[in-house]
Order: sequence, then C-alpha cells, then structure tokens
Amino acid sequence: MTNLANLANATNKTGRTSRRGRIAALLGAVAVAAATTLAGPALAAPAEPPGHGGGVTGQAPCPDAPEFTCGTLTVPLDHSGRTPGTLDLAVALSNNSSPPKGDLLFLSGGPGQSSVPSIRQMAGKLEPVLKDYRLVMFDQRGTGRGALQCPGLQKDMGSSDLAVPRKQSIADCATALGPNARYYGTADTVADIDLLRRALGDRRLTLDGVSYGTIVAERYALAHPSRVARLVLDSVAPQSGFDPLDLAAMPATARVLRAACRATGCTTDPAADLAATVRRYGNGAQILGALTGYEFIDPDFGAVPEILHEAAAGQPAKLQDFFALVHQVVDAAPAEDLSQGLHSATVCADGRFPWGSTDTPVAGRAAALERTRQRLTAEQTWPFDPATATGLGSLLVCLDWPREQVPPLPPAHRKLPDVPVLLLGGDRDIATPYELLYEQAQLVHHPEIVIVPGAAHSVQNRAADPVGRQAVYDFLLR
Repeated sequence: MTNLANLANATNKTGRTSRRGRIAALLGAVAVAAATTLAGPALAAPAEPPGHGGGVTGQAPCPDAPEFTCGTLTVPLDHSGRTPGTLDLAVALSNNSSPPKGDLLFLSGGPGQSSVPSIRQMAGKLEPVLKDYRLVMFDQRGTGRGALQCPGLQKDMGSSDLAVPRKQSIADCATALGPNARYYGTADTVADIDLLRRALGDRRLTLDGVSYGTIVAERYALAHPSRVARLVLDSVAPQSGFDPLDLAAMPATARVLRAACRATGCTTDPAADLAATVRRYGNGAQILGALTGYEFIDPDFGAVPEILHEAAAGQPAKLQDFFALVHQVVDAAPAEDLSQGLHSATVCADGRFPWGSTDTPVAGRAAALERTRQRLTAEQTWPFDPATATGLGSLLVCLDWPREQVPPLPPAHRKLPDVPVLLLGGDRDIATPYELLYEQAQLVHHPEIVIVPGAAHSVQNRAADPVGRQAVYDFLLR
C-alpha cells in the first residue's frame, strides 16, 4: 500500500472480519492439564468439593456451534462472601471425552472480551493439540451475555484501550456500575478460574494467556502455584499489570515503525515524522491509539509512513482519515464483544497510577498526574511527548473514577512457579512490545522465548508466520 486510498480499500475488504480480528487478538488462552474430563455429555465428578463453583450446569449444544457443548458456571459476586449475589458465567467445551493431557481452557483478554462465541475459531487455531486437550472457554465476569453496560463509554472507546472518552461518559458509567464495580478486578477473575478448575475436576492448570490473558495467567500462577503445570504467555504484559503511562509502547513505536519501513522499502523516517507530527499537533495519544489498533490489520503499517510524513509537513488530512478508519473498522465494538464498562472497572480496580490507586481521594489525583507529566523526559516518551503518557484513555477513565477499596497487587519481583514457561511475542507489537516480554522473563526460572519476525499483537491468533503457533504446539505436546 502506498496511499490512503489503498489503505481504505484494504481496510474495507477486511470489514467485519478485521474488527472481530482486533477483538479476537486480545483474547488470552488458558490450558488446563487435568486428570478427569467429560464422560460423554456430562462432567466428571470434581476432584474436590465444588464449593461456590457448583459444577458447570445446563449443558447442551452451543446454539451457534452445536459441535461444542455450552453450560453455565455460577460464581459469587463477592468471593469474600460479605456482599450477597451470584453471577452466571457462560462456558463452552469441545466434546472429546478423554484427552490424554486434559483440558485446554481458552481465557479471554481485553479486559472485557467475550470468549465463548469464539470457540469454533480457536478450535481451528489450536487443532494440532486438540487430540491431547479438550478445549474449554468461558466468558469472564462482566463480559459476553453478562457484559457490563456503559453505552456512552462504549460509543466513545469501542474496543480501544487508549481512546479518550468524554468525562460525562465516565461519570455515567461509574454511576451505572455503582459500588459493585470493585468486584470486577483481576483477582475476582482468578478466583472464578479456580472455581472452574474445581467444577471441571482438574487438579492443576496449564495456563496459556494472550495479552491481558497473560496477566490473568501470571496472577493465577502466583495465587495458586501448586495448581499450575505449565504456562504459555503470548503478547506478554507483566504480572504487575498494564502501565497506565504506556512507557514501554512509546519508544517501541519508533522501533516497530522503522522495522516495518525497512521491510516495505519506504524512504522516509516514520519515527522522526511521528515526533514532528506530535510536536505540531499535540495529538500523541490519538496517534498511539490508532497505531495500536491498526497493527491488527497490517503489521507492516501500510501507508502509515506516508501519512505521518505528510502530517509532519503540515498536511494532516490523511492522518485524520486514518483516525476515522481505525475507529470505524478496528475499534468499534458492542459491549457483548468487548465491554468498556468491564474494562474500566478492571483497570481502575487493578491499576496503580501517578496518584496512587482508586482508593486515593479524587480531589488530589489531577495534581499528582500533572506533577508526573512535568517529571517525564523526552527520552522516556520519544517519539511522543510527556503529554501523550498522561493523556491516554485508560488512564483518564480512572482519574475521576469514584474512590473504592482495591485488592493488593502481588509482591514486586516475585518469581512465577518453577514450571515450564513459553513466552511468545512479535517484533511488530506496539500494544505489548517485546520489551515487556523480556521484563517478565526475568521472573521466570527457565524461560523459553520465541520472537516472531513481522508479527504484531497476538501471535497465536494473527501472525502470518506459523513459527509461533508451532512453538506453542510443540510446547503443549511435549
């Protein structure tokens, strides 16, 4: 592609598939090695009392994929038991009744992503291991048919992590979710997974997570080290969670765009043009959000160098069209696909921000954020600027989020259990650049690392080069 018309044509050809691909790319995967599996259509008896898990109930052929079985896992709203209520989480399973390596549980990412509707797609991606594993998928709390609904925030952000929403949309969402928003953090999902493990009768879990799914996998391994057999971490985020300032993604963008430029034979310096564009227009957060979305369509970044070169020279028309295309085709998504209500509740419950946590009084947060902006250096943020780091949507959602109690984070620098771990990344990934993969690898006893050339975010789902998927097959079947 050499111009915006070609970019539009390529985007329109992908249409719905590209948008769904963006969503699917955020999904994580969790593989479960178990001693007991489905016997025919019914689940085997749990290896330990099911507790609140209560088993997977109401099993029947999935409406949209009848070759799979669907059911429901009922979990408590509040795992401490202090607040009453339950949630029904959709579960889908393949029907191979006695695989030798047990269950393969596909965990959605985002956070906010539905999972069960993608079981047929993921069965195709994982087909080489499905004689040895049964595929299991479940919709995390607040996603899918139980998606948290925040219409204004959904319209503003869609499936984007970084789009800047209106303040009224944030306020309306916080009001709609109320005090129960604090029960939608990663710690709650980790507890749900352990109830699912018990309901399935599994003794240990092999966790295979993609993007946000890597955080869930890592947190599960830290919370339940004796219940983990092996880990696959694809498009790795650190166990401490996403950095609200995205300080790894900004410098990595220069590396990624220059690599893509070399691969496609472009004659400009897209990183220098990006820096000049941000200086001229002050739109760094919008550019970072659009590039992070567009990598799901084209890891070579197509006409992006030309678009940035023209914008740097004072001609931003194609850049504005690029923003519109990415928002329409990549980021637009209903809550049932990716719930921004759940995304915001999770990020605000989990996050540690320049002002502290969501348990910090709201009144002092903006001043703390401004102090952080003033301390950031050009070296930390180039080819963007400090205002980009403090102007990202996921950060701003939580700036005015109502004060609430937050769960503790795992201790810093605590190593994962001493089990086999495969870390998988693409060298064109901006959303979770491989710098984060190497950071997490320092907390792994014997890491196996595979970086796939030319691949962007979510190697197992999206990479054209099969080397990453083959590495996962070899690892899981070893």
